[in-house]
Amino acid sequence: MATATPASCFFNQRTFKLPSPSRSSLPVRQFATRNAVAFKTRSRVSCSSSLSPATPISYEFSDGSSDMELRLQLGGIDISGPRDIYVDANDTSLTIQLKHSGSHMTLMETDSLFDRIKSDETIWYLDDDQLVINLKKQNPELKWPDIVESWESLAAGSMQLLRGTSIYIIGDSMEINQKVAKELAVGLGYTPLETKELLETFAKQTIDSWVLAEGYDAIAEAEGVLLESLSSHVRAVVATLGGQQGAARRADKWQHLYAGFTVWLSATEATVQSGKDVANVHFPDSSYDVIQNHFNAAGSLTEPERDEDSATKEVRRHIEDGSLGYANADVVVKLQGWDASYSKTVAQASLSALKRLVLSDRKLPDKKSLYIRLGCRGDWPNIKPPGWDPSTADDSITSPDTL
Repeated sequence: MATATPASCFFNQRTFKLPSPSRSSLPVRQFATRNAVAFKTRSRVSCSSSLSPATPISYEFSDGSSDMELRLQLGGIDISGPRDIYVDANDTSLTIQLKHSGSHMTLMETDSLFDRIKSDETIWYLDDDQLVINLKKQNPELKWPDIVESWESLAAGSMQLLRGTSIYIIGDSMEINQKVAKELAVGLGYTPLETKELLETFAKQTIDSWVLAEGYDAIAEAEGVLLESLSSHVRAVVATLGGQQGAARRADKWQHLYAGFTVWLSATEATVQSGKDVANVHFPDSSYDVIQNHFNAAGSLTEPERDEDSATKEVRRHIEDGSLGYANADVVVKLQGWDASYSKTVAQASLSALKRLVLSDRKLPDKKSLYIRLGCRGDWPNIKPPGWDPSTADDSITSPDTL
């Protein structure tokens, strides 16, 4: 049985909170007990820290095609009946409470369900010592590994979305690129690769000594050649070079980076609340729609905020300017400050961003695969038909109808 800490928005270290008293619970409806279908996940959910300690509540989650079922074990908890139960569901959130000994006991509260539900079709009922909640997906094709979005559920759920497409981690800090890439590779079961290690093995010298001998341009050129050989690889997470010697920094070196999903880990100069770090997840092709997430001192996140200032404007400026090759990335994760202990946290933010990116266009992995099969000609994202010659740069040729 796995252990689940209070989860909300990207990360799974959250504090439970009582819902607004103005919300009303869903009506009780009696239904026959259903058998669990597909795969099941058991986790533990703690009670609210503001209440006296109680026995942890275990739950069983099962995912069918469009229906999902959540069963919470209530054995040992004294309740008088359905009137003591409070269930509140919204598109991406779920709150479950019991009235116990004159107080409200929070069994589960998350505003980060794995994906969206049809909240108005949520039903619940009591089945002996179990509280059973039936939920309807908005996207029946997406398999939910668990009820909440967490590192574990993202790692498991991303396999069906990425479908083997490799991931390239780019950014000016080679250390951050490597640490986050390693976390992603372990979580996804992908092969971890570092262009620094591969280049140093080939050249039989360190990157630093190579730069002193031949300069930044020579290293960037060499990494570009290496990326060409890696572009046909699948199920790999590639940590690229950072700084001026990195190929990803140069807009003319992206021909083979387009073969995979690229995540730009970018430092931000934005000013945020005192004592907090920021991770800003951005989708370059979605009208600058930004979800900004703040780390607290413990490395967990507070509520996401919509922000068209600070970090958001930095991303917009970089993309519109086009001076940095990084602006070609599929998603951007903005960081203020860095600590190696945040590696998995940033990796989780990256997976969450990639999940939403692919859900916005389920054909993206297929397009990446087609791009590779046609020879990584540089015509991303408007892939030209077979036989197109990039040297002619004839943009009047339309993309294949199958895209």
